[in-house]
Amino acid sequence: MSQDWNGQWRQQALPGLGAQPWDLIVIGGGISGAGILREAARRGWRCLLLEQRDFAWGTSSRSSKMVHGGLRYIAKGQWRLTRDSVRERQRLLQEAPGLVEPMSFLMPHYRGKFPGPKVFGGLLTLYDALAGRRNHCFHDAAHLRFLAPGVKEPGLLGGTSFLDALTDDARLVMRVLAEARADGAVAINGLRVTRLLRENGRVCGVAIEDSETGAVQTLGCAALAVATGAWAERLRPAQAPRQLRPLRGSHLLLPGWRLPVAQALSFMHGEDGRPVFVFPWEGATVVGTTDLDHRDDLDQSASISQEELRYLLAACA
Repeated sequence: MSQDWNGQWRQQALPGLGAQPWDLIVIGGGISGAGILREAARRGWRCLLLEQRDFAWGTSSRSSKMVHGGLRYIAKGQWRLTRDSVRERQRLLQEAPGLVEPMSFLMPHYRGKFPGPKVFGGLLTLYDALAGRRNHCFHDAAHLRFLAPGVKEPGLLGGTSFLDALTDDARLVMRVLAEARADGAVAINGLRVTRLLRENGRVCGVAIEDSETGAVQTLGCAALAVATGAWAERLRPAQAPRQLRPLRGSHLLLPGWRLPVAQALSFMHGEDGRPVFVFPWEGATVVGTTDLDHRDDLDQSASISQEELRYLLAACA
């Protein structure tokens, strides 16, 4: 669809959108907004999703591509969050085969280093119990050398393999939006919400602007869902305290032949002990991730810094 045609279509559609009595308006065309829209449409609601740029433009096309059950949440004692994440992973594996696929992960263990085989195996036992199936096993050092050739040798005890999942995040968003539309929902990109409309202190609609033509319109709704991720602060009341702190996680995407791996590897970075990973994806190898405050303009595409590049290359070594 050309930009000119798309812009003309939106301009013609704007008056009709304003005349609709929407039960729900969703702001944000990433995976969270798409999921909310699909579930609302399945309940028979008259629902509309608005995205200011392209669907999955933000975090939902720049994620780590993993659909994981939240193994790290167990270590923090967040059992319910882990349970919900594992169940959602299993649901996606069942509902979207070919788009969400199981991926084997390997965690090597070293003498005197965290996590040890017993501790990690105990965490995975609970992890698998929440998923309702056993998906992990321990490999001694000799076996691990065949599974992960090139792994650092000094102090190697072996490694534990476990199962999670991988996806194409942007395609997953488009799949969920298509299912929502099939159930009667409307999803339009290129429409920016400029402010929220309130009546008696309650949100009752939104003011929108066409990102290409500048045409404006107001829409009414019975309920509103803000699913804009790091951009959500822009719609909060001026007197409300800030609740979000934008963070950035950068990745390296290398040609598969430069760093060939047959499965995902997860290990602790030698500099700060943070967990990092390397895994194959679409013929390439992904290395990630960093985790630091993002202080740049959120309207500009995030980019990796030289220090992050050095940090991730050190993990590869």
